[in-house]
This record gives sequence, C-alpha cells and structure tokens, in this order.
Amino acid sequence: MSTELHPTAPTLETGSATALLRFATAGSVDDGKSTLVGRLLHDSKSILADQLEAVTHASQQRGQEAPDLALLTDGLRAEREQGITIDVAYRYFATARRRFILADTPGHVQYTRNMVTGASTAELAVVLVDARNGVVQQTRRHAAVAALLRVPHVVLAVNKMDLVDYAEPVFAAIAEEFGAYAASLGVPDVTAVPISALAGDNVVEPSAHMDWYGGPTLLEHLETVPVGTDRSVEPARFPVQYVIRPQGGAVDEQHRDYRGYAGQLASGVLRTGDAVTVLPSGLTTTVAGIDVLGTESDIAWAPQSVTVRLTDDIDVSRGDLIASGPAPESTQDVTATVSHLHERPLTVGDKVLLKHTTRTVRAIVKDIPYRIDIDTLERVERPEGLKVNDIGQVVLRTAEPLALDPYATNRTTGSFLLIDQADGSTLTAGMAGEAF
Repeated sequence: MSTELHPTAPTLETGSATALLRFATAGSVDDGKSTLVGRLLHDSKSILADQLEAVTHASQQRGQEAPDLALLTDGLRAEREQGITIDVAYRYFATARRRFILADTPGHVQYTRNMVTGASTAELAVVLVDARNGVVQQTRRHAAVAALLRVPHVVLAVNKMDLVDYAEPVFAAIAEEFGAYAASLGVPDVTAVPISALAGDNVVEPSAHMDWYGGPTLLEHLETVPVGTDRSVEPARFPVQYVIRPQGGAVDEQHRDYRGYAGQLASGVLRTGDAVTVLPSGLTTTVAGIDVLGTESDIAWAPQSVTVRLTDDIDVSRGDLIASGPAPESTQDVTATVSHLHERPLTVGDKVLLKHTTRTVRAIVKDIPYRIDIDTLERVERPEGLKVNDIGQVVLRTAEPLALDPYATNRTTGSFLLIDQADGSTLTAGMAGEAF
C-alpha cells in the first residue's frame, strides 16, 4: 500500500500523505468507549486546561473524585445525563507524528446507523469490547459495518483488563474469536490491543501490569499504521457540482467565452490534454485547462476542489461525471448492499430519491433479495423489508442513468444515499456491489 503523493504534486502542508488519519470508534454500551477517547486526548496532552477544568468541575458535581474523562466526548446534555453516547462526536487532535480526526460513534443498538456515518470516511476503526463480556452481538454488528464500508484497518481494543486481573488467557480468547469472525467478513487487517481506558494501560503509555503483551500501545499503533492509498493510480472521477459561466455585461473579452465545471476530484489525477468521458451521456473530449483557486494549473489530484475546462462545447451540467481511464457504465438498474438507517422499513415498491455524488434521481425499490443475519452471516432470503440497522441487498430502478463504480474499488463514486421523497430524510446508505 503506497503512502506517497503523486511525484509531481505538491506535498500537503505537513509534508506527508499520511499526516492525517481518520478513524472511528465503536463498541457496545458501557464498554468504556468515551472513557477511552477521553484517555487518548488527556494522555496525549491534546486537551486545553479550561476543558480539563470544566470536566473536573462536572465530575465533582456528580460526586466523583477524579475527572470523568468520558465527559470530554459526551458533549450533549442528554448524553451526560444518561451516561451514554447518542450522536457521533468528532474530535481533532495531533501528536508529533500524526494528525487525527476521530469519530466517536454510539454503542446503543438503536444508534448503530450512526456508525455508518462515522466510519464512512474512516481508514481505521477501533472496535471496543469489555474483557468481562467478550465478543457480543453488537461487536459483530460493528465488525460487519466496518467490513461493509471497506475500512482497511480494524483495531480490537479489549478494555477493562483491570477487571479481569490483566489475565492473558482472557485477552487471547477474545482476540481469537474476533479475528476468526473478522476473517469471515473479509477484513484485511486486525490488530488486538489489551487496554484499561480508566487506568490508562496500553492506551498512550505501556502497561506495567501486562508484561506478557509485546505489541504497541493503541496510540503508537494509530501513529504508525500505514494508511492512505496512492489515489493518483486510480482512474480520475470528477463529479460536476457547478457550471461556471460569465455573468453580467462587464466581462472582459478574454473571459467572455469562459465555461468551466467546478467540483471536487473524487479520485485519480487529471492533466491538461487528458482524454475524458462525460457520463451519463458518454460523450468524449479532452481537458483544455484546469483552474485551482483562480490560477491555471496543468494538473489536479484528489481530493482537490478545482474548475475543469473542456476542449469541446458539449452539454455538461451538475450531476454529470467527468471520467478518465476505464469509465463506469451508465445504468438505470442498480444492485447494491445497503445499511438501512431509518425507523421506517424499506420495502419493495418504495419510491425514493437516490443521491449519488452531485446527482439526485428518482428511483424505485424493485427487489430486496436478502438481508444478512449479523450473528451467522447467513442470508435471510426474501425478507418483508429492511428494518433500522439491517444490512441487505436491494435492486433499484432509476429514472435516469447513473455512473457508479463498484464500492470495492471507489468508496466515493461507489456509494449513494436513498432519501425520502416527501420529507427529505435519509433512509438508507448504499454501496454498489456485494459486500459479503
């Protein structure tokens, strides 16, 4: 797995393509997830003095002598009152070796859908388990979601080792069970770490109580795990967000005929002179020029936001996809693995809106061939519908053609959302192709 930028592209401000790691945490209720995140922030010295003072004060009001580090992430009043995590809490912190964007996702079964949000852009997922309980149904569900979203690295954090006397056999049994389950899901990389978030064992500093463990601490693994792919080797995918034309009568002669297509490059590299295909029309042309922040450039690479100019005056509008290399086929028949997010079930015959990159089209659910039993990973054929948190396969028919890549090869152009036509609520997250 390459960690280098395209050789002709300027480096990021930190000078490294892997300077930023996006990761998500997931676990069952009371596994200590928020405490773990708080411990990471506290022990890596990533919180301000006034934040620690506020947490200390809130802890004292609740009758606790030591600061409750979980309060650093459970920011909603309802979360603090109930002692649970409800929403996805995003936290930004950095060490000398790497910057991090952390998505702390809820543990309750009813909020499993929030993990889809938190892990959709993650390159690593930390799945927490209580050493006393081992692998439970929610652990398997979180592992399945991580596999479904093609998260390349998974860390099994076996927490509360202090409550099982730091016993190595307990950790080994849990790691073996989870590893076997993850392997059946096709998860490519699993690392198990025994920790105590409350005591700080193996979170940032090595534990003095587990000399039998010779692996890295959690933070050390987060700092050193190889993440990021060389997106320049992927075919270029440029969803058009906006068409730029001169406005008003005070336009100079040089820009009178200007026509550019603005958006964010989802993958790959575009260069002036590249042959491209505009989808779904299938028309072909070449890149005449690229503008970056008002300055002309010969090259653009993902995930830059740029304006692309084309050689030929062809019809291109918002929602179209400019692609180089092997282009995806435009189709109105979409088969996808989905995670249903709404309390209202998804059933055959439902009419929905399908949002794919910058394009939104009407669609109908033609079939739901199966849902996946999270416990056994077996397919339950022909379910009546998909309920909240269910994972399954759907077949859709769209009113207009779409250009989807397989999600396994492109997480951006292979994903979509199903939206309620009446109230605009998000119903389902979809990944083109089969996950398991």
